[in-house]
Amino acid sequence: PEYRISPAKNGLYTCEGLQKINGLKHSETSNAIQLTLLDKPQAVLSVSPRWLNPGDSVTLSCGVKESSTGWRFFWYRTVRYRAGLPSLLDKSYSVEPLSGNGTTEDSYTLIPAGPNHTGGYVCRAGRGDPVYDTLYSEPQFLWSGDLHPSVSLRIRPNRTQHFTSKCLSLICEEKGNSTGWRLKRYRERGVESGCGSNWGSIAGSTCTIRSTLEKDSGVYWCESASGEYSNAVNITVDAGAVILESPAYPMTEGDSVTLLCTNRYQETNPNPKVDFYKDGELIRNETTGEMTIPAVSKSDEGFYKCKSTEGESPESWVTVRGITPGPSTSVLVVVVVGLVVAGVLLAILLVLLCRYKNAK
Repeated sequence: PEYRISPAKNGLYTCEGLQKINGLKHSETSNAIQLTLLDKPQAVLSVSPRWLNPGDSVTLSCGVKESSTGWRFFWYRTVRYRAGLPSLLDKSYSVEPLSGNGTTEDSYTLIPAGPNHTGGYVCRAGRGDPVYDTLYSEPQFLWSGDLHPSVSLRIRPNRTQHFTSKCLSLICEEKGNSTGWRLKRYRERGVESGCGSNWGSIAGSTCTIRSTLEKDSGVYWCESASGEYSNAVNITVDAGAVILESPAYPMTEGDSVTLLCTNRYQETNPNPKVDFYKDGELIRNETTGEMTIPAVSKSDEGFYKCKSTEGESPESWVTVRGITPGPSTSVLVVVVVGLVVAGVLLAILLVLLCRYKNAK
């Protein structure tokens, strides 16, 4: 009394019984069932935090759009396309599994996340027998870099957002005897390298994009043949009328920062009224087109954008790092505390000696 359709197909389905007693006898036809196949559900991946320091842990969270529970989650890292590994249909990149059999938990933690975890990640979910898989999630980029790299990435102009049809330069500045650094970038379809052949023109350690396009948006960094990383810069190229000029590099608590709302056609309204937003919430109105934070703190970290009568800028992440005392500072503190304690003990000893003499 059961019929399995594999693979399932759209259609109107009925059933009836057939009995052979002194001839064929058909039952009445059942009610009709319309079977409609929906598109495969899409997995959605989020990474928190996306920008971290070596030794920090990071959590990958996976969900399924418009679906109930009962899924098992599978976690992958994106790599260059390689035959034999699972990949997208367009073969834009392959994926390497992080967990062989998947997890029943909808989150996966990398502990600790080091520089070798920098790259793209995707997830998908499956359930049932045979297993029914969702589509892969859109890749998310995770950056975990060295705080004291032997090379640094510099960009000109020094900001994270850029208008289209402008010139942009990226420079790998080497320190010491480091050699063999290459500029890389990560876009939605995975990691790309090859400035001078695939994008931009290369001259020494400088890559120049003569006329920026929206597809030049992505995360850029320098990488050595041995797998060392420079700092990374998340660059947005926008075709709109307004961008937010924000620092391309992490700031330290106590630094002063100015966010500037720039109009592509600045001469039309040199001093517009501008609204500044942090994490989607309006935080300030300015008539000068800029907002200054005299001394940033960790609470100022977040996504910023601006909006004027000419339009709205994309969002940019502003990173604020706490102040970490250096070794010399720690030693100085220990010495000072030691001297204070020694002074107190010496004073007590002198008082006791004086009392002893007086009593005698």
